[in-house]
Amino acid sequence: MCKSTVKKSKLLEQLNRAIRAPEGKSYNGYVFWGVDIGTANVVTVAADRQGRPLAGAVTPAKVTKEGLIVDYVGAVEVVKKQVAHIQKKLHCPLGVAMSAIPPGTEKGNGRVTANILESAGLDVVGVIDEPEAAGLVLAVENGAIVDVGGGTTGISIIKEGRVLYSEDEATGGFQFDLVIAGHFGIAVEQAEQMKKNKAEQERLYPIVQPVMAKVASIMEKSFRGERPEEIYLVGGACAFQGFSDFICKYTGIPTYIPQYPLLVTPMGIALACARAVRAEEITA
Repeated sequence: MCKSTVKKSKLLEQLNRAIRAPEGKSYNGYVFWGVDIGTANVVTVAADRQGRPLAGAVTPAKVTKEGLIVDYVGAVEVVKKQVAHIQKKLHCPLGVAMSAIPPGTEKGNGRVTANILESAGLDVVGVIDEPEAAGLVLAVENGAIVDVGGGTTGISIIKEGRVLYSEDEATGGFQFDLVIAGHFGIAVEQAEQMKKNKAEQERLYPIVQPVMAKVASIMEKSFRGERPEEIYLVGGACAFQGFSDFICKYTGIPTYIPQYPLLVTPMGIALACARAVRAEEITA
């Protein structure tokens, strides 16, 4: 029987502690920011030049739909508050930043997310695909990185440490909410709260299983007939109890899920930002 494996990461553990810490240590060095504007949450991470997490912030927000920004003003307000919160916590200056978008939404969407970060006073140095950013944290050599967010599922196929291609489809955690709401005849917002409640997830599992199957079918389609050696799941929706085991059983491929799946992509964006600037310095 195929069962998924939880992978621990010192980097993600450090970030989780940094987010939860009420006070931060003053930091006077250059700051590298990673901002992940998702369908269910906006997550901002501040890292040092070596890519080590300094602080972070997670804010529930409904500013995107199926990977596209639908509430620009709301997104700017959230990012501004997060940046101000982290600056106050670290007593740090503003630095450079990167954002991430679902694969295949580069046209227009990348510029919009960059504008949001610039409105918060950040100097944007690039935009990266979400699953590609996750790959920087997970250090995948050969496998599939699957970022199941609130509205979309993004997939990157990695071979010998390089991204061969990335794809994205509009299925994610929001579809969990819809089927739960339909089953119980309740509002989608109430369904979302039920979904997040760990005590409810065992009861909800049979209801959301068709959505899990849809995500698994999207994954298999993206493999294009070549099965990856491993699957790495990231994104907030992956935290649903039993989801990673379902993917493992459905595909028959060893499946791994990090201890803090919501934090993987934003941490990867901050890493990409630090590496991009170091590369510029080396080639300058």
